[in-house]
Amino acid sequence: MAKQPKRTKTWTGDTAVTHPLTDAVKLVKANANAKFDESIEIAVNLGVDPRHADQQVRGVVALPSGTGRDVRVAVIAKDAKAAEATAAGAEIVGAEDLVERIQGGFMDFDRVIATPDMMALVGRLGKVLGPRGLMPNPRVGTVTPNVAQAVKDAKGGSIEFRTEKTGIIHAGIGKASFTDEALQANVKALVDALNRAKPSGAKGTYIKKISLSSTMGPGFKVDQGSLSA
Repeated sequence: MAKQPKRTKTWTGDTAVTHPLTDAVKLVKANANAKFDESIEIAVNLGVDPRHADQQVRGVVALPSGTGRDVRVAVIAKDAKAAEATAAGAEIVGAEDLVERIQGGFMDFDRVIATPDMMALVGRLGKVLGPRGLMPNPRVGTVTPNVAQAVKDAKGGSIEFRTEKTGIIHAGIGKASFTDEALQANVKALVDALNRAKPSGAKGTYIKKISLSSTMGPGFKVDQGSLSA
């Protein structure tokens, strides 16, 4: 029999039952006992089949409490728009040169924003950025003429969400060092955004299960009814 890791022996709470949001947050934080500030993550099982175009779920949401992490932003723009992006705090800004760097394997960024006039160039990056969920898209505000605001949103706690092949949404919603109230607010904001993004092809139960976990801790199921309390 495999030896149980030491950290699992200190875990508390019942992972088999569904908890009110307030309790689930407390349990997740109590079990985030690594030597670093663990990320708090949410997994939402949706009743959709992303293989169908009318059942795909994708969007963006501004988390009211932020994400607790530094987001490195790359902007594909030129001239005045490039200057705006730099002034707004984007770490990497470029046009043809940046596209070539990314094609060559450069991936030192967390978000990619592009101006509409650059999309002919950005299209070349589909095979590189697409599988990583980084391809700029007007639906989530990463293809926009207002690059300064997009950069500020990305750095201020705006996150993208997108269904995986199994119909699950995974997202980071904060850090273990956040207050309970801050994490609860972020969870509610994301779930509200998912409900607004419900696709026309979704049938039956849309949100099937919600669970919270920390980077190194167990997952705890959340009672959906408690989100509106």
